[in-house]
Amino acid sequence: MDRRHFLIQTGLAGVAALAGCKANQFAKVRKPGEGDMVGSHQAGAETFKPLVEEATGQLLSRHAPQIVPVGATTPPPCLKICFIGVENLSAEEIGDFKDQIYECIDLKITQSQVFQAVSRRFVDAGLMQTRLRPDQLFVPDNMRAFTAVMQQQGQMIDALLYAKLTSGTTRENKDYQRDYLLTLELVDVHNGQYDKQAATISKGYYHSRPAKWLSFTGMKN
Repeated sequence: MDRRHFLIQTGLAGVAALAGCKANQFAKVRKPGEGDMVGSHQAGAETFKPLVEEATGQLLSRHAPQIVPVGATTPPPCLKICFIGVENLSAEEIGDFKDQIYECIDLKITQSQVFQAVSRRFVDAGLMQTRLRPDQLFVPDNMRAFTAVMQQQGQMIDALLYAKLTSGTTRENKDYQRDYLLTLELVDVHNGQYDKQAATISKGYYHSRPAKWLSFTGMKN
């Protein structure tokens, strides 16, 4: 067997052996404090968790009730907030993270004692009954219709909360950077005044270059 034929046969045998190796999927429970996995193709827990923590934390801290001195007038009651939903305008499909972002923000609002939250079930029922999309509530007549339906359900709301996820992409050859922005917008239903809070994270995606296969073309004996 000449050298060229031997090398070709050896290379083919190696490829066949690799093709015969089967990858096994496995999982493990991540320990408290262990870092989140980093998504290689799109945003994941490593991106959404910090965005929710920062944006929600800063919005709540800005509206936290002031400490009232002994004997002074008590502060006004907490506003009742209606969290409408999460709008995804980023370059990626976020799948099941959309509902998780909603639940995380809603839970933080409920536990903060800064606002009184309205159950999502009441919110969904109100939107379905009025046949309105969340973005249509900014029309005065639509907002009045929605708040009236919520009142019929026993939910006297003071403000609407919207969450919006956007992104911006900067490319450098096959590598790219994506800037994720989570914006929370709080709208007073009585006077239309609003407050806004945002958080951003930049993430780099890198294209790995595959290893070059040894070419046998043109090999001499």
